[in-house]
Amino acid sequence: MVRERTVRLLYGSRVEAVYVLGTQLWTDVYSAAPAGAKTFSLKHSEGVKVEVVRDGEAEEVVTNGKQRWALSPSTTLRLSMAQASTEASSDKVTVSYYEEEGSAPIDQAGLFLTAIEISLDVDADRDGEVEKNNPKKASWTWGPDGQGAILLVNCDRDTPWLPTEDCNDEKVYSKEDLKDMSQMILRTKGPDRLPAGYEIVLYISMSDSDKVGVFYVENPFFGQRYIHILGRQKLFHVVKYTGGSAELLFFVEGLRFPDESFSGLVSIHVSLLEYMAEGIPLTPIFTDTVTFRIAPWIMTPNILPPVTVFVCCMKDNYLFLKEVKNLVEKTNCELKVCFQYMNRGDRWIQDEIEFGYIEAPHKGFPVVLDSPRDGNLKDFPIKQLLGPDFGYVTREPLFEKVTSLDSFGNLEVSPPVTVNGKAYPLGRILIGSSFPLSGGRRMTKVVRDFLQAQQVQAPVELYSDWLTVGHVDEFMTFVPIPGKKEFRLLMASLGGMSGKRITINKILSNESLSQENQYFQRCLDWNRDILKKELALTERDIIDLPALFKMDEDRQARAFFPNMVNMIVLDKELGIPKPFGPQVEEECCLETHVRSLLEPLGLACTFIDDISAYHKFLGEVHCGTNVRRKPFTFKWWHMVP
Repeated sequence: MVRERTVRLLYGSRVEAVYVLGTQLWTDVYSAAPAGAKTFSLKHSEGVKVEVVRDGEAEEVVTNGKQRWALSPSTTLRLSMAQASTEASSDKVTVSYYEEEGSAPIDQAGLFLTAIEISLDVDADRDGEVEKNNPKKASWTWGPDGQGAILLVNCDRDTPWLPTEDCNDEKVYSKEDLKDMSQMILRTKGPDRLPAGYEIVLYISMSDSDKVGVFYVENPFFGQRYIHILGRQKLFHVVKYTGGSAELLFFVEGLRFPDESFSGLVSIHVSLLEYMAEGIPLTPIFTDTVTFRIAPWIMTPNILPPVTVFVCCMKDNYLFLKEVKNLVEKTNCELKVCFQYMNRGDRWIQDEIEFGYIEAPHKGFPVVLDSPRDGNLKDFPIKQLLGPDFGYVTREPLFEKVTSLDSFGNLEVSPPVTVNGKAYPLGRILIGSSFPLSGGRRMTKVVRDFLQAQQVQAPVELYSDWLTVGHVDEFMTFVPIPGKKEFRLLMASLGGMSGKRITINKILSNESLSQENQYFQRCLDWNRDILKKELALTERDIIDLPALFKMDEDRQARAFFPNMVNMIVLDKELGIPKPFGPQVEEECCLETHVRSLLEPLGLACTFIDDISAYHKFLGEVHCGTNVRRKPFTFKWWHMVP
């Protein structure tokens, strides 16, 4: 889009103006004419292109000034330049005014021009390089052919001795911190100085001041200092014009993830300002804009390869910890133990945090989402637990009551799916909630809004409030398998208790327990239908694992025996709660049945005794462990939400 502005001439005087390459200048020769003038002629420097526009028709002007045009209200001049000036006011346009028959001009108006080039540039094509003057840099579009730059929320701590995340201060202590930021370059070209009364200013809107920060490197060759120039209370910064051909490098950080009140888009502007008169504010005569999208937080599903397994060390879970270590040794991932002095007695590492990541074309790093439940990870020595270059984000409600559904055992994400022609290449987040008409427990609105605002993993609400704890990991999980679908959904099911090889007569003869589980099965079936619809699953994509529940005093369900679906998935290695079911030929019939379902799919089943460490506290293996996984190879900006 061509940007235009108007410069007013005045006969008998010299007008100076700065022209920015890529724009057009218009001037009205008629209103500037002296009394009695009927015609005009033009002369101009070779670096200036001048067109006489009459009634919408344009005629280019040669430089000799011999041709005359009649003055009329519909006659204007259109001016443009192709190269930056080497000296201030070195190019000019002279308009000579004549009477009807006169051969000598009765007066003249002069326009002296200084051409400069100004371009605020970012990595708008997302290739990791800051290209020059991308025409789509001021907008943002999704998809493989989309355009627009990307920012990371600078939520890690590259300086371990600082008490908070990098985005919470206005300092840069290391080049590692700069690597988390996106580069922005202000390119200028022109004479050694601008004419008096002009200045170049970078600025952001007040609404973006808590969402984006900008740093500038001062003295890049003699003891670099990184100066915070935009963000928070700083809305503008006057840029020093250095003359010649110059590139000023800035570093831009995101300060806040998208949420209900923030779409994720921020803009930064540069304007050339012009002085008019004493006491009159400077006026913008040219503005260039770039737009960034804050990278969303992305949750990783079970089908992605594991990197690190986290587990808490408690006084009473030594045997559990030993079995988890044995399982991890079968994989290519590492084990990190969160000792009791670190976790403040909290054994539920899955409930406390959810692992995900953020990514831009120039970098990405893992980010933990901390649940709003008591014992927040921010009170732990986060660097010691997670290691360097780990981000952190949390959402805490101001007025809502925090319930057990705010623990992140109540958060799952599906593998990539396509539903009714709509692709979800990063899967869909699954959140447990209450029945719509029951008014029961729900995850706090601030967390649900945060998940929804990320846009890339459109959430689905399931019905989990029928459970005592109320977490979706109590009745479902995903496992990776080879093939077109690449996964199976495992669901807890009463139906998995019966069949030719499994009959548990003593349990099923308990009429009260049987009636309770008929109700619980309806709750499971309700979720089964939602999952089939929202993830485009068929019955062939679902495997039922044996489960049995009992009703507590609040008429909610808790597992009767260790809930096998609440497992840890490490590639093809599954750590499954040991069910201690009835023995058939000295083998647990439940374990035998589960092996028969999963091992033909290439999965290896390891049954872990978690009764004393977790089951008696209403949790299982998945609740007591957590897994950081490799990010998707698919780039989130290539999708269309």
